[in-house]
Amino acid sequence: MAMKQINPDVVAAYPITPQTEVMQIFASYVADGLVNTELITVESEHSAMSATIGAAAAGTRTMTATSSQGLALMWEMLYIASGLRLPIVMPMVNRALSAPINIHCDHSDSMGARDSGWIQIFSENAQEVYDNLFQAVRIAEHDDIQLPVMVNYDGFIISHGMEPVEVYDDKDIRDFIGEYKPKYALLDVEHPITIGSLDFTDYYFEHKRSQIEPMFHALPIIEKIGAEFGEKFGRKYGLFEEYYLDDAELAIVVLGSTAGTAKVVINELRKKGMKAGMLKLRVFRPFPEKQIAEILCRMKAVAVLDRSDAVAGTGGPLYAEIRSALYDCEKRPTAVNYVYGLGGRDINLSHIASVYEELEAISKNGKRPYKAINYLGVRE
Repeated sequence: MAMKQINPDVVAAYPITPQTEVMQIFASYVADGLVNTELITVESEHSAMSATIGAAAAGTRTMTATSSQGLALMWEMLYIASGLRLPIVMPMVNRALSAPINIHCDHSDSMGARDSGWIQIFSENAQEVYDNLFQAVRIAEHDDIQLPVMVNYDGFIISHGMEPVEVYDDKDIRDFIGEYKPKYALLDVEHPITIGSLDFTDYYFEHKRSQIEPMFHALPIIEKIGAEFGEKFGRKYGLFEEYYLDDAELAIVVLGSTAGTAKVVINELRKKGMKAGMLKLRVFRPFPEKQIAEILCRMKAVAVLDRSDAVAGTGGPLYAEIRSALYDCEKRPTAVNYVYGLGGRDINLSHIASVYEELEAISKNGKRPYKAINYLGVRE
């Protein structure tokens, strides 16, 4: 529905579970003449991103979508999309990476692309996916950003779950995202440009440095667009959501749908007097380390829940980012890691409650446990 209302000029489509439904439904909109989109069906995800890059470079508002191995097959082109500063928007339905083969949710796919130069936004539920996609268009096309954006959401848990979503008026969406006016376009023959040129030691470094620059300035722009969205549609978005963190002593950090489960646990723990809270990270790239540190440095103990593992013996990638953010705190909280939910394994209320029980024990002990990296809900 969000893609229908965005009505992009070009969409390149190649199906992969659990993204298939996105492209299948959007293709029906194209067939029924409900959008003005040129739908390009291709033979692989590599081709899907290649076609998307070509269309975006030509000066069109362009989208595609993928999951898991599909994102991995796009790898080469992900870097080209960001290196060329193309404002592509891509729904990313998170799914585990092979091997073993698995079609269910974890965050290994998008975490593998964390250094590819794409802005990454995570969603807790279907409403946030819908809302985030409109904001992603504004973020990607902002004059001071001009970078691709992927909107992540949990495969099957969100992509195939059923829940009510408030759908906005088409005109209101068009007014919010505005008409696309590309800064540069291959089809603008009055202002010819060169794309994809060779760049050796003479200017490659300078061009990569210019690609990095908007990441330093993107966070306040993302916040501003989230605030404008709130004024227009009643739901304000920031870099993250703080849940009972004002007076919290024990905090967990999560991405995606697990935040909803954690809120139920926190509500119960608060009734028992435990000062439990949660930081639900929405914007993962660029990483808001300063803002996160200002909040988490007040805690006695912090648990980072990762739905992926770096497979480096150092825990999950989110844990590494959070620990790095906490490094400059004058008084650092004890930080531990819980890898959970790989390949779609459920995380339930008792799992999250057990994390808070261990955080409480750590805070009373005052020491970082020997086992800082833990695997939650796995048979060992």
